[in-house]
Amino acid sequence: MDTTETSRRGLILINTGAGKGKTTAALGVAFRAAGNGMRVLILQFLKGSWHYGELDSALQLGGALSPEKSDFVIKQMGRGFVKVGGAETDPADIKMVEDAWAEAEAAILSGDWDLVVLDEINYAIGYKMLAPELVADTLSRKPEMVHVILTGRNAHPLLIDLADTVTEMREVKHAYQKGILAQRGIEF
Repeated sequence: MDTTETSRRGLILINTGAGKGKTTAALGVAFRAAGNGMRVLILQFLKGSWHYGELDSALQLGGALSPEKSDFVIKQMGRGFVKVGGAETDPADIKMVEDAWAEAEAAILSGDWDLVVLDEINYAIGYKMLAPELVADTLSRKPEMVHVILTGRNAHPLLIDLADTVTEMREVKHAYQKGILAQRGIEF
């Protein structure tokens, strides 16, 4: 007799590590979820000043940049790269992270979305712009069938403990080591 549990419930997934592909893996799951009729919200915590190819893909696939218009939404919530280490973090960046978290928390708890991707939230936590306890508290109260993916290096141990699946991307080799710059369509 097979005693494997076959229950269905919303999962908490973390893509972390120093290697490439954390956001890309989350986007792959997001596209899969959308293809299965799920409502998907992707909140990019720090991205905002650059134009990323995934924004155009979402539009081409019928997605939108506005939750009122689509079941597949990507929102850039930041200004791009933030100053860390040695320099004081710009208060405007902290405010943007606080606003992004308020929107993320409301989206997760609303149950309106089947999958919420919190892209680069691990960086915001690691840069001390967002308390991991706030995130853990919300994740522990999420509706049963809401899935959440958190991306970024150095995932906080509190969140790793709470997650159902944690994947660590490890760099083995990178084109940059040969002097090859990031390639449009591959890395952004």
